[in-house]
Amino acid sequence: MKVQLIEAIKIVLTTFIASTLIMFLMRKVAVHIGAIDKPRAAEGHRHIHKKATPKLGGVGIFLSFLLGYMLFGEQSVRMNSILIGSFIIILTSIVDDIKSIKASQKLIGHLVAASIIVFYGHILLDNITVFGYSFNFGILSYPITILFIVACTNIINLIDGLDGLSGGICSIFNITIAIIGFFQGRFGSLVMVLTLIMLGSTLGFLVHNFRPFHQAKIFAGDGATFMGFIISIITLLEFKGPALISFFVPISILSIPILDTLFAIIRRLLKGQPPFKADREHLHHQLLGMNFSPTTTVLIIYGINILFAIASILYTLKLQEPIIARTIYILLFIIVLWFVFHTTIISDKNPELLKKLSSKIKKNKKSN
Repeated sequence: MKVQLIEAIKIVLTTFIASTLIMFLMRKVAVHIGAIDKPRAAEGHRHIHKKATPKLGGVGIFLSFLLGYMLFGEQSVRMNSILIGSFIIILTSIVDDIKSIKASQKLIGHLVAASIIVFYGHILLDNITVFGYSFNFGILSYPITILFIVACTNIINLIDGLDGLSGGICSIFNITIAIIGFFQGRFGSLVMVLTLIMLGSTLGFLVHNFRPFHQAKIFAGDGATFMGFIISIITLLEFKGPALISFFVPISILSIPILDTLFAIIRRLLKGQPPFKADREHLHHQLLGMNFSPTTTVLIIYGINILFAIASILYTLKLQEPIIARTIYILLFIIVLWFVFHTTIISDKNPELLKKLSSKIKKNKKSN
């Protein structure tokens, strides 16, 4: 186990250093080709930043991921499908970072990438057992898996509204899966190699993206979709056997971006707006409206996500009595309910908070 731990640290450290260094290059490339994120608060853009910032951080993560694969990965049909799909995702993101393209055009790229994973890599969610009842999806396993991959690919991008937010959530996910896999003796498996490589690559990105007292030096841009894409694959590979719990655990770690996206869709539909129209009422906007600073807001979301991660680890590995994990889940459920009924994350029935949010938005517009 000691040898495996050293090897894991080597993978993470190598990709972390590579990613940290690559980001310097990506910042220069982004400026050169015009992949710059300019403040657009007046347009209702969900990002909150005051200066034009280079994008292509997701491309830097991808390049570090490639290096990690070449050094530590093994060739296989599944890995080939992941590499091809990842290239399509990152190519789509580069085009969008340089000149915004329609959501429908990006969706085509995501569907193609997901289809390669399913039909070429044969990575499928084909059956599941719930409370002793087994469900075999049959031919429906193909569209179900494609839909799952596309959904994961986009939820990370949708929550990417503050410095360090998407990268931190993905890092927490990867750390959690790595811990579970390590204690289950699955070191060396494809899912563990992917997880460790992505962990180092994402942490290297965070060095440039999460700067508590200064604005980020680089954004992931639409390349955040790459992080979501790999997370979807890790989740599917983590799904060992038909037991529901094996699939529930990685999903629960992603509860924050999943719930935030779900609430956003419900909120916009209630207002008669397109479900994927950008707005400023995401979870992090709610916390900003409560007068938390951007850094504190990100740390609060980290904290909630870590609670989900701890509960998942305890529940999966049975390191403690299940009551502890269940208690954490109940606590988190109460927090979610509080947000639903006391903020505008779904409905604007709370005029006091809505007034604070509007004031915060106006303040950001003036400062920009």
